[in-house]
Amino acid sequence: MGLCLSCFGGRKEKVHDPEVGQVIAEQQLELEPKTLYIAVMGATGSGKTTFVNAASGSELRVGMGLESCTNEVQTSQPFFVDSNRVVLIDTPGFDDTTKSDTEVLKMIAAYLRTMHEQKRTLSGVIYMHRISDFRVGGTTRRDFTMFQELCGQEAYKNVLLVTNMWKSEDDEVALAREQELREKDIFFKPILDNGAVLLRHMNDPGSALDIIRKLTAKDPVVLRIQSELEVANDITQTSAFAQLNRELMEQAERNRQELDTLRSELEEAAQAQDEETRMELQEEADKMEAELSRVQNESARLASEYQAELRRIEEQLSARAG
Repeated sequence: MGLCLSCFGGRKEKVHDPEVGQVIAEQQLELEPKTLYIAVMGATGSGKTTFVNAASGSELRVGMGLESCTNEVQTSQPFFVDSNRVVLIDTPGFDDTTKSDTEVLKMIAAYLRTMHEQKRTLSGVIYMHRISDFRVGGTTRRDFTMFQELCGQEAYKNVLLVTNMWKSEDDEVALAREQELREKDIFFKPILDNGAVLLRHMNDPGSALDIIRKLTAKDPVVLRIQSELEVANDITQTSAFAQLNRELMEQAERNRQELDTLRSELEEAAQAQDEETRMELQEEADKMEAELSRVQNESARLASEYQAELRRIEEQLSARAG
């Protein structure tokens, strides 16, 4: 039976000699461009999907303002940067408006684990940040901390920190913010000191492609969470989970303190026979108890839900490969 081969979608050639067929197959593998995968991360509303669309010509749905549209890991259509075939991986932020942080970690971890298992290596990671932000708030810092735990210091040489939403390159206010990001330990300085690069996206396709070129010549990188999940396929044993769990426990403690305060106020309202105030406080207390229960249960649910998400992603990627 003849072997039918096609190079770059060109003409097909039948080969009847098995030895000749093997040689041509090997030559085809050498000629076909290897796909470079680049992950794009950042807080909700930081322009991740806009960047992906600008670079790749894809039409992934873009959120308006701070509302998230990227509620699962999605990929761009393949595109070429010079002679390199590139696919961008668009990820939800850890401050997603539709999913909890544990759900976001579960999705990103399962996707990165499956990629690693299927030998689809990352050329690098791009972290998007709005230069237009007046200040870097707690939510953005928390998202960046999770990003650092996902990558690990050993991967920083393949990380690009990209600011966007510049009005112009000589915007003095934006330049001052950029300097602060570069020089302060609570922002980008530690990761820049370990090999990451700070760049600007000027909101056009050419600028996006220039940024991607900074990664196309780099050796592939394995992120910390990929290494951890290879050793023990248990998301609760990863650095990213440990960080998230600390934050959940801190949130639970704050909820408990607020709930204690509400209960004291409830007793006072009951003693004063202030039924209207008592009912309002009871409603707030019920909501707080539900939130406390949710936070306490999130960590426990993550392990089993991660395995289910892993199976789903494996089936999804296998179907695409087929």
